[in-house]
This record gives sequence, C-alpha cells and structure tokens, in this order.
Amino acid sequence: MEACSDYNRNGSDNVEELQFSQLSLGTAADQRRTLPDHACSYCGIHSQSSVTKCLGCKKWFCNSRGGTSSSHIIWHLVKARHKEVQLHPSSQLGEITLECYNCSVRNVFSLGFIPAKRDTVVVILCRPCASAPSSKDVMWDATQWQPLIHERQLISWLVPAPSAKAQQHSKAVTSQQIRSLEESWARSSGANIADADNPGAELDIQKVLLRYEDAYQYQTIFGPLVKIEADHDRRMKEAHTQDGITVRWDTSLNSRRLAYFQLPKYELGEVRLAIGDELRLSYSGPLLQEPWDGSGYVVKLPNSTNDDICIELSSTNTPSDISNGFAVDFVWKSTTFDRMQAAMKKFAVMESSVSEYIYHKLLGHDIDKVELGTKLPKHFHAPGLPALNAPQIEAIKSALRSPLSLIQGPPGTGKTVTTAALVYHLAKANTGKILVCAPSNVAVDQLTEKVDKTGLRVVRITARNREELESRISHLELHTQALMNDTIPELQKLHRLKTAVGELSRSDQAQYRRLRHGSEMEILNHADVILCTCVGAGDRRLSDFRFRTVLIDESTQASEPECLIPLVMGARQVVLIGDHQQLGPVILSKAAANAGLSQSLFERLVFLGLRPHRLVVQYRMHPCLSEFPSNFFYEGSLQNGVTAQERTRSDIGFPWPNPAKPMMILACNGVEEIASNGTSYINRVEASACEKIVTRMLKSNLSPEQIGVITPYEGQRSWVVHHMVQAGTLVGDAYKEVEVASVDAFQGREKDYIIVSCVRNNEHQGIGFLSDPRRLNVALTRAKYGIIILGSPKVLSRNPLWHELLSYYKHYGVLVEGQLNHLVRSTARLSKPRAPKGSHALSGRSMLVGRSTMRYIPPDLEAAASAQGVPAPSDIGHGPGTTLNSTLYRRFFDGSSIPASVLAQDSYTDQPSTLLFSQDLDLHSQQFTQQETVLLGAAGSTQAARIGDGAGQALHEKGSNTFNPRMHASIMFSHSDRVLGGEQSTNHRSAFSHDTGPALSQNFLTQESIYEASQFTQDAHTQDFTQY
Repeated sequence: MEACSDYNRNGSDNVEELQFSQLSLGTAADQRRTLPDHACSYCGIHSQSSVTKCLGCKKWFCNSRGGTSSSHIIWHLVKARHKEVQLHPSSQLGEITLECYNCSVRNVFSLGFIPAKRDTVVVILCRPCASAPSSKDVMWDATQWQPLIHERQLISWLVPAPSAKAQQHSKAVTSQQIRSLEESWARSSGANIADADNPGAELDIQKVLLRYEDAYQYQTIFGPLVKIEADHDRRMKEAHTQDGITVRWDTSLNSRRLAYFQLPKYELGEVRLAIGDELRLSYSGPLLQEPWDGSGYVVKLPNSTNDDICIELSSTNTPSDISNGFAVDFVWKSTTFDRMQAAMKKFAVMESSVSEYIYHKLLGHDIDKVELGTKLPKHFHAPGLPALNAPQIEAIKSALRSPLSLIQGPPGTGKTVTTAALVYHLAKANTGKILVCAPSNVAVDQLTEKVDKTGLRVVRITARNREELESRISHLELHTQALMNDTIPELQKLHRLKTAVGELSRSDQAQYRRLRHGSEMEILNHADVILCTCVGAGDRRLSDFRFRTVLIDESTQASEPECLIPLVMGARQVVLIGDHQQLGPVILSKAAANAGLSQSLFERLVFLGLRPHRLVVQYRMHPCLSEFPSNFFYEGSLQNGVTAQERTRSDIGFPWPNPAKPMMILACNGVEEIASNGTSYINRVEASACEKIVTRMLKSNLSPEQIGVITPYEGQRSWVVHHMVQAGTLVGDAYKEVEVASVDAFQGREKDYIIVSCVRNNEHQGIGFLSDPRRLNVALTRAKYGIIILGSPKVLSRNPLWHELLSYYKHYGVLVEGQLNHLVRSTARLSKPRAPKGSHALSGRSMLVGRSTMRYIPPDLEAAASAQGVPAPSDIGHGPGTTLNSTLYRRFFDGSSIPASVLAQDSYTDQPSTLLFSQDLDLHSQQFTQQETVLLGAAGSTQAARIGDGAGQALHEKGSNTFNPRMHASIMFSHSDRVLGGEQSTNHRSAFSHDTGPALSQNFLTQESIYEASQFTQDAHTQDFTQY
C-alpha cells in the first residue's frame, strides 16, 4: 500500500505499467491487492484524473470505453441505476461531488455546464434549471448549456480518458462481461470480473422450437422461460421502493380512501404501472407511535393535465392527517405467470383441453387439413356494424369453416369491425358460447363495444381489482350485470345496504358473496359471448366452462403461453387475429426474449406454413402515407378505401413542402443526450422543433385531440411534455391536451396528424429501437391526414430500413430543413447503409435480416424448410436463434423458389376474392366495374386475372405454386398499359414484363429503392394507370 501511496503522489508511469503487467498474473484477489483502491472495478485503470467514484456503491470506474460503446463509469451508472459521482481528490478539480449550482441535484445524467460570461469559469446546472426562465441570468447564456456526458462518456475537460499506454496494459473487458459482472454485483457486492467469465445457467436455456414431439416437450421448454420472466419481473418490482413521498388524501364516491402522490421513478420511466396494479403505502415516521402500511390499487395514472398517481386503499384506517414521509412499494403478484404454467400443464396432461386437430397443429405436426361443416350465412354484414368489403368477407368465410385460422389486419384495415362481425357469425353458427380474448384490457374493451352493437348477449369479465374503475362499457361487465340481476332481489337489497353503510356484518357479507356468485353464474350461463383478457380467461369464475370456439384479438402482442390460457378451455375452433408486421409481445427478461418467449403463437404458425388471410383495404391514411408501408411491409398489397381529397385539409394552412403530399422529414441536427433516468434518451433540438410544429398546428384551427406526438424513448416523451408547456407561446392548457406517447402506446390507435421524434443522433451508438421494422411500421401508420418526422438524415440513413424511407421522402421533395416558415430541400447527403450486425449480404446486397429485424427465428426452422424439399445452399450462417442462419434467410429472401407452404404471405396472391381492387370498385356493394385489370403473381410468375363482372379469370399462369416474399405481389394495372401482352412499359425504371418478375422481386427488404413500383404510377404517361 505504501508503493501505491507513492504512486498516488508521484503519478509514475513506470509503476502504472508494472502494476498492469502484474494484473495478468495470479488470482483476482492478488490483482486487487496490487492495485490502489481507486482502480477501475472493470479494467483496473487507476490514473487519478481518469477515474470517478460512484456514490451509490462506493466503487471506482474509469472514463475509458475499453472497446465498448460507453465509458466504464457510464456503463456502471446505467446498469446499476446509480446517478451520483465524485471526482478523485488528486484530480484537477479536487474531490468534488458533481451537483447543480442552482438546486443541488446530483443526477449526473441531468447535469450540464454553461460558460460564464465574464469569468473564465463554468457553471454546472441541471437540465431543468438551465431551461427554466429563471435560469436566464445575466451571469450566463442558458442556450449554451451542454451535458456533462457526450457520446456516453464524461466530457474530457472534466474527466480525461486514460492514456493509450494505460489502456493498452489494462484488462480487456467485453460488454457481456460487464453485464454479467453487474448482475453478479446485484446478488453479491463482493463479486469480481472473474465471475463474469462464468455466464451461469442461462446458457442451458432451451430455445423455443418450431415443432415439438409432444406437449411435455412443449411444457419443458416454455415452463422455464415463463419462470425466468416471472423472476425478472418480481426483481424489477421489488427493487423499486420509493421513499420521501408526499401524499394528498381524498375520499371516493364509494367512501373509499384515495391517496394521490407523484412517483419520480414512474416519471423517469424506470418502472411501469397500469390501472389495477397494487401498491403498498407505508409510514414509519415520528408522528405515529407504530408504523403503518396499507395496500391499494391504481385507479389513475399521470396524464397530460395531471402528474399524480391515485390508489384506492382497501382500508379506511389511514393516517390522513399526515402528508409527508411516506414510502411506496410495488406489490408483485404471480397470478399471470401461475396461469401460464397451469395452462401448459393442462395442455400436457388433459386430452380434452383442446381438440386433436388443434393439439397437433399447435405442436407443429403434419396433419390432414380439416374443414368444418359450418353453414355459411347468405349475408355477412352484422347488425350495428359498417358494411364489409370483399377481403373482410373472405376472411370471415374462411374462419367459419376452418378449425384454426389466422387473420392479418394491417393498419387501418378495419380489423376490429371484421372481428366483431366474425364473432357475430360464429355465435349464430354455433350452439355454444364464444370466448373472445385479447392481451390488453384496452383491446378487450374496444372489441366489447363493437360486439355489443350486434345485439348479442355480451359479458365482459374484469379482474376484481378493476371492478371499481370507471369504464364506458361498465354496464356490460359481469359484476355490474350480476348486481342488476332482478331475479335475486335479496342481492340487490344487500348491495344497497353495503353502499349506504360501507361495510356489512360478517353474516351479511357471506350471504352477499354467495348470492353474487350465483348471480354471476346465471349471467354467464345465458351469455352468447364472454370477453376477457388472455390472462383473465384463467379466472376461477370460468373454471367450469368449456368453450368450443376461442377467438384471440391482437394475438401478435401476446406471448405464446399467454395465448394458451384461453385455448386449453376446450377449444375446437380457434381464430387468431393480429399483425406480425407490428409490435410483438413485451418480454422484460432478455434471456427469455432471446430464447423465443418474444415470439407470438401467430408468428410461429406463420413459420409453420399456416397462411393468414390479410385484410388489404385501409381506411385510415392519406394515400401518400400508406404507399411506403404498403410497399415495404405488405408487398404493395394495401389498397386505399379513402381518396386523397377525403384526407386533405386545405383550411389549416400548414407549410407542407409538397402540398399534394402531407408528409415530411425535417432534418434536425441536435445531439442526443442521456435522459435523467440514465436508461433513455432525449434530443432538445427535436423537442424544440416539435413545440414549434404543435404551436403552428394549434394556431391553424386544429384541436389538441387531433395531434399526436410519438417517440420511442420515455426520456424524450417526458422532455417534450415539459418543453411544450414551458416554451410554448400559447396560453391555457392546449399543450397539456396534446398526447405525447411511445410507439407502443399508440399501436392500434390513430390521430389526424402525427409528429415523430426519432431522438437518436450519435457517432458510436447506432439508432437503437428505431432499427426495428415493426416499430417503424407502427409509427408511420398512425396518421390520417399528415405526418412529420424529426431526425438526423445522416445518422438514420446508416440503417438500411431508414435509408429506404429517407430516399422515398427525398424523391418526392419532402426531405427538408430550415425553419417552418422557410423550409428548403435538405442538402444532407445520406450515409451509405451499414450491414446490420448479425445480418448477411444476399445476392450482392446488404439485407435487412439478422438481429436488426428484432424477430426471433426458431433453431429448427432450417430443418423444417429442408423437410419441404427446398434445396440447401451452402450454410454460411452463424447458428440458430436470434443470431441468424443465413441459409434460412437465403431461402426466405433470395430469388430462389420456395414452396408456398413454407411461408404465409401468399394468401392474397392466389385467392380471387382477395384480389386488390382499382379505384373504380365499390368496396361496399362488391360490384366490379368493367375496367380490365391484371394482377402480377409472385416469384416471377405472371399470374394475370381479368376482373370484369365480378369473376376472376386466370389468363396466364406459370409457377403458381411458388412464392417469393420480396415480390411486390399485388400491383394493379389498367388494360391500356398492355401488360397482358408482355410489352414493357415506357418507363425505363420499371419494366413490368412477364419475364422480369425475379428482377423486380429484389426490391423487397433490399438496398434497392423499394418505392419504384409506386413511382411508376407517378411517371406513367397515362391517366388510366391505377395503383392504390
């Protein structure tokens, strides 16, 4: 230690080099003895000016990246969720703790500096203080504020990076080792880097397969994954105790005690809360003789007008005269995971849980196709619902006759209406009850509303802890119908007494529960349709029921074990509805997600060759807004049920660069910053641009409810809300009423105008969430009238996915820069796209495949493809799972032919009833015009169909049983383009002859311009050419 002290005083490079040479010798304990206490806990670097102390755990870390994306101190602060740091006593600034000069906050992620105007000093301020009007002091210019962390590294004048020699002699530490070490520290603070070299039991996790030998193997694989997710969820919830909470007390209309408070961890995005979650409120201060605690359920969450969380406590014995010094704990319940495990066990041991056909299909077994003898109705329109178009009717027809069917509903295609109509016809065709589920309460409530309009007897089952929540469908909920049941007058009498008095005697309470249960069973027995969440299907009130028909809406957002809960209740007919091109299940554990728990049952069935029926007529977006999503995500198959005139508002006077196309990408060059929670990002320049756009729209006679702001990052969401209110020039609560939410929160919803803040702008980190194609698809398809995207073209264009979008916008002259009142075409040059890590170049192009797709690939899918008789190219892959196998993707995305049974995207290419219609088609009456049109088949075939009097006639067919998903498979042409004769178009960019199919098919998910087919419609020298 004396040598170390001498080193600390003298800073000898020779001693430093000697100690780092010793680092490679001996045990971990020996290594720590040779290093000073302030050595980096990751790599051992101990240059005094280059290390900082984490005050959360008292460990030291250096400011070196060490070959990773972040400096070691930032790595630790993010992973450990610590936020306060202290410099070394011998550093240039001495032993100081970094904090805000104005408010003394010590969150380093929120701190920045401003050069003083007069003196050669800098002022450290937190981001809120720097942006507040009161901070615009004569001492400094608040607009010069810069964060202390840049590119995930402390700025060099504050903590210099270690010398090259020091880094050369330090211990090399990988990102995976850092993650493992942080996980080890969470269990034991004495763990060292050697423990990170032992990944542990996670390597033994079995991955989700495509096919299973039997239900026992299925349970053996999924059971541990559900447990991993449950353990992770429990640790996350129990680790988030929040102290120092101020509570405001109130009383509800039903005389229950309400507690209002703000939860900083929720505001920072560190925890997730939902209506109905249970929280524990406690107090152990000096104002009470004994500690107090009480549990309650969340009945209100913060919104744009109020930041308070409200819980309704089950006990009226509360310290309502005390307001400060409370603590909040998250109460974790295993109900969700217990029901998943129970469903898998039931699937394995009970033959009656599902039909034999469903059993084998779920396990991926080859089994002869079965068609039900359901009598189809003469008319498919359901009472109280809008008229259906032909693709919707075809989907319903197929579902009525099939024991297992998939319906894919791209954005705005009327999926909810189709689902409600299908439920109506299923109820009329079957004698038993229909069980309808969805993964979220919001989705179930929306569907309940629609199904109720058909006149069916509908019952909505909610969890007990949600029964007191206000809802627009509360009159349909089971507990409400049970209490309104006039066949049991004694129950109504006891309920009135309970409402008046507040509590019943023990004997009356027992009688009340017994009568209520009997009334609920009576209501359920008389119902036509029962609706609940997938997890809610495990409710004990449904345990004695068997459901022949089960329909799961939004099934692509549910994990497979979650879907299994309603299926094992006797399903003989199953309908899964969703869209695997939009966001999938939310799995918090990376280990479980990487092993396949993030893959939905819908998606696995698609891999197995079950063909979904795609709804192809969208009624939401302006045609120019639907063009790119249609071409990129749905092979050009989406047709527009609305015209450009119906989606154009000329009264708002917004400065669109191209008035005919209400869309634009506004180049913003603001640098991203780590948000105050340490796990998210903000971009202040984009937030400022967002405020100006919202202000312009509000001044143009738009209401706040018509505008939505989408961002992938919680940090940016919070900052945009804060900045609009603080910097906006409009008075009142207009800004607070503008919804600002994540991409996930907007799925399934729409706004007239959408602003997308991309946030990311860096040199080393990439674009994170934005690289997920499904997340981009959701963001692009929420707007009805117009969309504005804020981002850095230079950074975004490095990603192949975004390069296509930027090229598309640039082609139409809507990639712009400058102020709103003076927008000009952007001069930014798009970067050359980088091949995503884990992807492979196919056919000489960098493909958007690999981990960047965020899509799980079963390890046995390769064998499944081989079983279909597909010739196997040389395998250059990197193994199974999420690290992609190139052979598999070559089969899926290359120009080679694949049997149609391998993929599921071809249903709309070979069924006349789902052909894509021209503008002259009356979608509601299903009467076709006499205009002749042609449909190009996939994989190079020229499968043409002439649509005249409503019947499709195949004119030419070649290779019709092959399918290539890269083909823009469904593009409409008029007869005047002479496509039937095989003549090439005069447009040199798109030659659509019968022998150019494979060349055109290369556009899908490649670096070539995927909007050329749509551009052809713009350049063609004829007005008869129609392509929606």
